[in-house]
Amino acid sequence: MSSLAVPLPSPRSLSNAAWGVRAQFFISGALFATWGVHVPTVKAHFALGEQALAMAMLAAGVGALLALTQAGRVVARYGPRAVALVNGLWCAGCIALLLVFDSYAALLALMLAFGIASSLFDVSINAEASEIERIANRPLMSGFHGMFSLGGMAGAGLGGALHAAGVPAQQHLLGAALGGAAIVALGCAAMLRMAGSAGSGSSMRLPRGALALLGLLAALGLIAEGAMYDWSVLYMKQERGSEAGTAALAYASFSGAMAAGRFGGDWVRARLASVPLLRISGALAAAGMALALLVGEPTVVLIGFALVGLGLANVVPVLFSAAARVPGVSPAHGIAAVSSLGYLGMMAGPPLIGVIAEAQSLTAGLFTVVLFALVLALTARRALPGA
Repeated sequence: MSSLAVPLPSPRSLSNAAWGVRAQFFISGALFATWGVHVPTVKAHFALGEQALAMAMLAAGVGALLALTQAGRVVARYGPRAVALVNGLWCAGCIALLLVFDSYAALLALMLAFGIASSLFDVSINAEASEIERIANRPLMSGFHGMFSLGGMAGAGLGGALHAAGVPAQQHLLGAALGGAAIVALGCAAMLRMAGSAGSGSSMRLPRGALALLGLLAALGLIAEGAMYDWSVLYMKQERGSEAGTAALAYASFSGAMAAGRFGGDWVRARLASVPLLRISGALAAAGMALALLVGEPTVVLIGFALVGLGLANVVPVLFSAAARVPGVSPAHGIAAVSSLGYLGMMAGPPLIGVIAEAQSLTAGLFTVVLFALVLALTARRALPGA
C-alpha cells in the first residue's frame, strides 16, 4: 500500500498535475542533455583523458546510488511535490556551476551533488506519475517519459545551435540553469498535493524477488541509454571527425526517436504485452547500435542512434510501472528499488565504456551497448513472467 495520501482530484486538477509532471520530465531531460552536449567541453576545460572523464561520470553514479537508498523514505515522508522542487532546483544549480571551477576535485564534488539531486528528482516525479496513471486508470507512463526524451532533444538541439552561433559555453549553461529552475517551480505548483507520512518506513534495502529482476532489466536498458547520453556526442566528434554542431545531432537524433517511441508507447502498451514489447525493444536497440558502429558515414550513424532511441523508448516506462504495482510496496519505494539497480547501470555503464575506450577505442567501448541490449531482450520473460 502506498504511504502517500492524496484525495481523489477533480478531472481538471488531475489534468493540471499531469502537465506539471510532464514539464518536470521535460526539464529533467533538457538539463541532462545540456550536460551531455558539454561532455567534450568539460573534457577540454579540465584537460581530462577518457578514464578521468569516466570517473567524473562515476561520481554522479555514486551520488545517485547514495540518494536512492533514502529516496523512497524521503518521497514518502515529504511528498513528491516538495522533493521535486528542492532537487530540481539543485540539479539546475549544478549545471550552472559545471565550468566555474578549474580543479578536478571540484568537478568530482559537483558531479556527486548532481547525482544525488537528479536521482531524488527522478524518483519523486516518477512516483507522482505512477499515482496519476493509477487514478486515470490508463497507460500514461510512456508519455511522461516521452517528455524527458523531448527535453533531451530540445536541450541537445539548442546546445548545438548556440555553439554554432558562437555563444560561450558558460553562458549556455547559466541560461539553461535559469530556464530549468523556472520550469521546475512552475511544474511543481501544478503537481498533486500528496500528504507525507511520518511513518514512511526505513531506508531502502537491497531489492529482492520481483524488484531485483525488474531492476536487472532496468540496469541493462539504462546502461545503453546512459552510454548514448554521455558518449554519443564525443563518439561523433572524436571517432568520426564531425563538427561540434553535427556531433550534437547524435544526442538529438537519439532523444528525438526515443521521444517519438514514448509518445506512441502508451498506445502500444495498451495493445502489446510487456514481454514481447521488451524483446522487440532490445533487439531493435542492438541492431541500431551495431549499424552506427559498423558504418562510418555520419548520416547512417545518426540513423543508427535513432534506432537505439526507438528501441529503448519503452523499457523504463514499462519497468517503472511494474515496480509501482508490486504488492506490499509503495510506488516510491518500488521505483527507488528498481532505480537503484537501473541507475547503477546508467551511471556505471559509461565509466566502463570509458575504461574500454582508454585501453582500446571508444568504438570498442560502445559495443557493450549491443551486448546489453541483446541480454535485455533475452531476459524479459524471466523478469516479467506474468506479462
